[in-house]
Amino acid sequence: MSGQLGLFDTGGRELLDLTDYREFRRRLAASDCTRCDLCRGRTHIVVDRGNPEARIMAVGEGPGAEEDARGLAFVGRGGRLFDRLMEGGGFDTNRDLLIANVVKCRPPENRVPQAREAEACLPFLLHQIRLVKPEVLVLLGATALRFLFPYRKRDALRDLVGKPFTDPGFPGTRIVVFYHPAFLLRDPRKLPEAAEHIRVLAGLLA
Repeated sequence: MSGQLGLFDTGGRELLDLTDYREFRRRLAASDCTRCDLCRGRTHIVVDRGNPEARIMAVGEGPGAEEDARGLAFVGRGGRLFDRLMEGGGFDTNRDLLIANVVKCRPPENRVPQAREAEACLPFLLHQIRLVKPEVLVLLGATALRFLFPYRKRDALRDLVGKPFTDPGFPGTRIVVFYHPAFLLRDPRKLPEAAEHIRVLAGLLA
């Protein structure tokens, strides 16, 4: 993926020129973006949740129904589980993380974002990462891995979770894959493993 805006997407280019994260957040949320068809069913553009000055940034898949209604990322069942898991590791998700998604508008029936939808949103996600400059980038599940690091899409998620890596496109940032909280809701047997991944995260920040 190129992560670039089209030549005539003036409004989008103006957003990517912003250097203050809070102003970027405010203007993207209010932008009435129509870069993909997901705009047709949304209530809110869901930019993020948490602290843009945090050392950790987490990236999930896309907003669900509760996120769309409230305009905040990861506030549904999966988000609440993620909050509890992170709290068990000594992290407050609103203080110690900034949480965003691959796409900012809710896919119908919470389906996985399609490539063209992710392509439309990727410039904004990449700009978020550039502005935050996280020490650790947490990828919540296979979708975030697939669209941010397409060269690793053939790797089995189970072989990547909890194993930090680096990428030249994100200098100074360690990257680690977690199971998506929605997957943990479906398979709670993975919860002890997920807790171990949070300990790995804590070790990266030590």
